[in-house]
Amino acid sequence: MEKRNKDKQWKCGSFYTVAFLILKGFDLIGVEPSSNPKRSVFILKDSPERKELLQSFNFAPENSPSCLVDFRRAVTVIRDLKQKLYQEK
Repeated sequence: MEKRNKDKQWKCGSFYTVAFLILKGFDLIGVEPSSNPKRSVFILKDSPERKELLQSFNFAPENSPSCLVDFRRAVTVIRDLKQKLYQEK
């Protein structure tokens, strides 16, 4: 699920996609429940680079420089996102 609106926000239900975008510099605005009680929707501040980054995330070859991130930082981002998920429930 993804949604963009006029307030320059982008909504996505994919946990790892959101983690990747945060690692690439996007700001998490919040987390809201979705229509499925077992899922949540993440709200990010949108940016023109989002489309290109998502293209790389989904389709770039393995070890592509555009997809490489600092793993220690990724662990922190994933832990923080999970913490926010549990706070919302």
